[in-house]
Amino acid sequence: MKMKGIHGGDIYRNHVKVDFSVNVNPFGIPEAVEAALYEAIENCSKYPDISAERLKKAVSGMLHVPMESLLFGNGASELFMAIIHGIKPKKTVIQTPSFYGYEYAAKTAEGEIVYYETKEENDFCLQKDFFSVLTEDVDLLFLANPNNPTGTLMKRKELINVLDHCRNKEIYVVLDECFIEFCDKECSMLQEIDCFPNLILVRAFTKIFAIPGVRLGYLVCSNPSLSEKIGRQLPEWNLSSFAQAAGYECAMQTAFVEKTVAYIKKERQFLESGLRQAGYQVFTGKANFLLIYCEHPLYDRLLEKGILIRDCENFRGLSKGFYRIAVKSRKENEALLRTIGEIKWN
Repeated sequence: MKMKGIHGGDIYRNHVKVDFSVNVNPFGIPEAVEAALYEAIENCSKYPDISAERLKKAVSGMLHVPMESLLFGNGASELFMAIIHGIKPKKTVIQTPSFYGYEYAAKTAEGEIVYYETKEENDFCLQKDFFSVLTEDVDLLFLANPNNPTGTLMKRKELINVLDHCRNKEIYVVLDECFIEFCDKECSMLQEIDCFPNLILVRAFTKIFAIPGVRLGYLVCSNPSLSEKIGRQLPEWNLSSFAQAAGYECAMQTAFVEKTVAYIKKERQFLESGLRQAGYQVFTGKANFLLIYCEHPLYDRLLEKGILIRDCENFRGLSKGFYRIAVKSRKENEALLRTIGEIKWN
C-alpha cells in the first residue's frame, strides 16, 4: 500500500471548496478553544510544560480517571507508534477494513501482522471465528469502536468478551475510541479500564473538537508498568503550548459535545436518507461519517465540482467503488446531495 492517499483531507494537492473526506465536527472549533489558541501565542517564547500538568488534571476530571492513567501524544498516531515501540509485538492482529495508522505503526516492529477481514455481507462486524485468530502467540490486537471507515459500533458485551479472551491469552488490546463521542458512549470501555490491565484505550481531540491541525491525542491505561513502557517511547516536550492550551479548554466543553451528538444523529439520518434516495448503497454507521458504494467514479466527478470525499479503494479489505463521506452541516449536506443529484452517468 502506497503512502499517497492513505488518509483523507488532502486539500493541499486538490482544489477543494468543501471537504467531506475528513470527519471533524461540523460546528468547528469551540469559541473557548479558539481563544485559548490565540492566548497561547504569548507562551511561544517559553518551553511548554514537559509534564502537561494542567492538561492532565483537566482531562482526568473530564474522564474521572487518575492522572497516572493518562498519556498524551502529538495526535493518536504518535501514541500508536509509542505503543508498538513499547510492547515490541512479535505478532499483531488488525481488524480490516480499518484505519491505516495501525498497520503503519505495527510495521515498524518488524513482527508478523495478521489481518482479520470483516465482510460486507456481515455488515463489517466481527464474527465468532475472530476468537480463533486470537491465539497464545499473539501479542497485540488493534480494534476501533466505532470503526473507521465502516462506522460499525461494537456493543459493550461483545467488547468485554473480546477483552476477557485477550486477558486470558495475555494479549494487549489497543481500543481506538477516537469517534466514540459522536455516538453511544455507553459502548465505551472507559468505565471498564480498571478491570483490564491489558487494555490501552486511545482517543483524540481531533474529531470532536475539530482541531486536527493542533495534534493532540491521549491514552488511558490502568497498568502502570505498561504505561511506563509506552511513555518511555514518547519524546520530551511532545505537546506544544498550543496543544496543551487547547486541550485544557476542550476538557471543559461538555455542553458542546452534547449539542454535537444530537446534531450529528439528525444530520447522519438526513444524509443517509438522501444518499439512498439517490440510488447509492449506504452502510448504516453510528459515527459522524457514512460508508457508501457506487459503481461509478463518484470521487472524480465530485472533485470536479470542488467537493472532496474519501476514496476507500486503498483500505485493506475494501475495493473500487467504496467511498466515505463525512456528516457536515445541513447546508453542506444539502449542497452535496444536490450536486450528486445533478451528476449524469453515461
